[in-house]
Amino acid sequence: MPRYRRGYDTVEADAWLARRDRRLGAWIRRLGPIGSDPRWRRSFDPVDALARAILFQQLSGKAASTIVGRVETAIGGTRLHADTLGRIDDAALRACGVSGNKALALRDLSAREAREEIPDLRRMSVMDADAIVAALVPIRGIGRWTVEMMLMFRLGRPDVLPVDDLGVRKGAQLLDSAEAMPTPRELATRGEAWGPFRTHAALYLWRIADSVTAASPTNRSQE
Repeated sequence: MPRYRRGYDTVEADAWLARRDRRLGAWIRRLGPIGSDPRWRRSFDPVDALARAILFQQLSGKAASTIVGRVETAIGGTRLHADTLGRIDDAALRACGVSGNKALALRDLSAREAREEIPDLRRMSVMDADAIVAALVPIRGIGRWTVEMMLMFRLGRPDVLPVDDLGVRKGAQLLDSAEAMPTPRELATRGEAWGPFRTHAALYLWRIADSVTAASPTNRSQE
């Protein structure tokens, strides 16, 4: 059974992308290299990461961090999982600023953890990206994009292209000087040339979009 390591050689990825795509290569030289992410070497709790992703959804980073801090105080700890979330009821979650839908999502996450339906890091190390997505998207409040962010920023999988992400699509539009953003299907086809380093290509597409359209980088789940 293959085992997937966390992270990849970013220097190799830069060289590969520059050879495969001259336009992207020009942007890589313009923006400068993206180094390896230190989070790839850190252990983390997938359940805790998913709980935080749920809490951060549709909120600014500052507002979400405030709510997470309140939840941590209420549970008396910093790890969000079935045991600690079980210490407070839904009314207490609402008092922390957690919406009703997010409270239901956290309860579903906790129930699935208790039933051992959520793979831990050891299990994830022998699962390909599609298998991890399939295992996690049934959780209420967790979509493919959220899992893709975990795959990219926490697990360091090298070949993930979040085709539904507006920032990635905007970056692809600017890369190709197109009149409109590519559809997810078009981006998936466009990105075939970037494999097996589509994660690295997506990081550059975000940087391209941020450098042209925003004064500061876009906040993303798992970052």
